Order: sequence, then structure tokens, then C-alpha cells
Amino acid sequence: MAQKDFYNVLGVSEKATGDEIKKQYRRLAKQHHPDSNKGDAKSAERFKEISEAYQVLSDDKKRQQYDEMRRLGAFDSMSSRAQPRGARQGGAPRGGSAGTTQDFDIGGFGGGFGDIFSSMFGGGTGRTQRPSGPEQGQSVETTLDIPFETAALGGKVAIELELNEECITCHGSGAAKGAKIQTCPECGGRGTISFGQGGFAVNRPCPMCLGKGTVPSEKCPTCGGTGETRSRKKVNISVPSGVDTGSKIRLKGQGGRGVRGGAPGDILITFNVKPDPKWTREGLDLVVVAPASIAQATLGSKVTVETLDDKAVSIKIPAGTQAGKRFRIRGQGIAKDGKRGDLIVELLVTIPEKLSEKQAQLMKEFAEAAGLAL
Repeated sequence: MAQKDFYNVLGVSEKATGDEIKKQYRRLAKQHHPDSNKGDAKSAERFKEISEAYQVLSDDKKRQQYDEMRRLGAFDSMSSRAQPRGARQGGAPRGGSAGTTQDFDIGGFGGGFGDIFSSMFGGGTGRTQRPSGPEQGQSVETTLDIPFETAALGGKVAIELELNEECITCHGSGAAKGAKIQTCPECGGRGTISFGQGGFAVNRPCPMCLGKGTVPSEKCPTCGGTGETRSRKKVNISVPSGVDTGSKIRLKGQGGRGVRGGAPGDILITFNVKPDPKWTREGLDLVVVAPASIAQATLGSKVTVETLDDKAVSIKIPAGTQAGKRFRIRGQGIAKDGKRGDLIVELLVTIPEKLSEKQAQLMKEFAEAAGLAL
């Protein structure tokens, strides 16, 4: 059995970024999810392929290992086939057994391709590694867009997530009520199947039993035999004051329900702060632009600005202040970890687009008095 190329499975380039891979996976997973394709065996199998491909390509370390194997010709999409030293020409061992994995002498890979595939796909060389005890539920990573003021002051934001969770009807067994649990006929109960390429054999999770080693005589009507269901969960996120784009928080135990009595997973939130037309940020300092007329900047005046918590503050503009001049108001910036920044007021001198005849005459007189050529 030939291993499919994971890039082809997802329909992405081998140079695709992590975000591009995630976006394509979500699109395909939504299209082929069993909940949206009841009774469609092809979509169910396609969903398994998509999930398996994403599991490897979304993990930087696994993807690096996979790319190296792919480069050496371990997959049917490649034209060149790497051969282990001393291996005979030919295909996989007969009979569908795990066989013996030949080791390649490649620096940095230690035990060879068998070890790499074992770490990537959960398989081994002749060993069954399907889980039997409690497993932690699905942990979810997501990016949350938040308003600038919420990031600066803190607050609560509601978010809705999609989670894969243990089916509450069959408790993860995939079996209908009263159904018998049988040894998987595809893998013989090992939970893995073997495929060969160029004289060596490697294992991957069995697509029929999903690595469990057993299949029910009748599938659970709720999850279709997968043991998992897709659910939506609403979570209120407490945003700490002072977070910035790229800041992360982890919500322990707020992810998917555990499997076979395991602990629930976590939610990892990465914040993305939306730009604000009024405020910009420099560390813990807030910057706000204050408009002033030519007369105010020339003769001196006062301008009033609002702080982040809607308080009005007046500052004195000395005569002859230039456009872009900054004034600092202490302690009115962003608070974080016991520290607080300042509010920086940047002066914007506004020039009128039109003048009345009297205003124009006065400006000419001013220019002449100042010795300015017009």
C-alpha cells in the first residue's frame, strides 16, 4: 500500500505557509466532515486522509521529517526512489505484516526511517502503539481579534470554537448500543497497517479502525463509528490589560472533553489587536493627535484631549509651537504588570483650505510684517 503525498491530499504547494495549510485544511474538513455527509463512506475516508495530512504538515518538526523522507523518495508522488544500503530490489513484504524496516544511514535521523515514521504516525516496526488509557481532550489554538481599547484596558470577549470531542453516546468506542466489538479485519487488531516502498516497510494508523485495533459490529448512530463528534463551544475570554498583538494566554481545561476519562484539553489564544483611528501605541505609552490652528500654534493656547478612560485633560501650547511637537502627560498610558505608561499628545497644525477676503488680507499683512515673500 503506497503512502499518499500529504501535500497532494490537502491540495497545497510544498512551499505553503502554516497559515495557508491551516486555511485549506479547514475548508476541506468542513466540506467532507461526517456530520455534513451522513452515510457517505467516500467523504468519511477523505476526511480521515485530510486529518492525517494536517496532523503532520501543521507540526513544524513532523513536517521537516516528512519533507526529508519525501525528498528521498519514500512516497508515490516522487519520481526518484531512495534505496537502503544492502536492501534488495522489490516491494513490501508479502502478507500485509509489519515486516522489517531497513535503516538508512542518514546523519541526524538516528534509528532511520522506521523511527521517523514511528514518531510521525504513531506506528512502529511490528509493534502496536494504539492508546488504551485516558487521553487528554483536544487542545485548540486560535487567533482572537480584539478592539484597541479592550487590549489596553482589559475586558471580556466571547469566542465560539469548534471542537472534536469524545462522543457522549458511545463514550468514544464508536459502537452502537448492544453492538459487539470485533478485531479489525484490515489490520488484524494491530491498529497499524504496513506499506512498502523501494525495499523497506513502514507503518501508519489503520484507516478502518483509526488505530484502535477494533471495530464495532454496528456503528454508533451519533458519531458514525469515529468515536468523536464535532461541537461548538462558547467561551468568555478575560483579556488582561496591556496585551498587544502576538500576546498569548492559555485556558487550562477549557478545550475538548477528555477521552476515556482523560483530562480536558486547553485553549491557546493569540491576540490580534485591531488598529484604532484615534490611538496608537508605543510600548506602554499611548499617542493621540491633537489638532490646533495656525493662530493657536503661533500665539499659544490650550488644547483639550481625552484619556483612554474618557477623562478630559487640557495642556498648554506655548507660543511658536511647531507641528509634530509632543507633550507628555504622566501616568495616563497603558497599565501592565504594575507599570503604567504616559499619554503623548502630538500637535497637528491645521491649515484652512479657504479664507475670506478679510482673513486673506490679514495673512498678507502678517507675511509682510514678518518679511516673508509671497
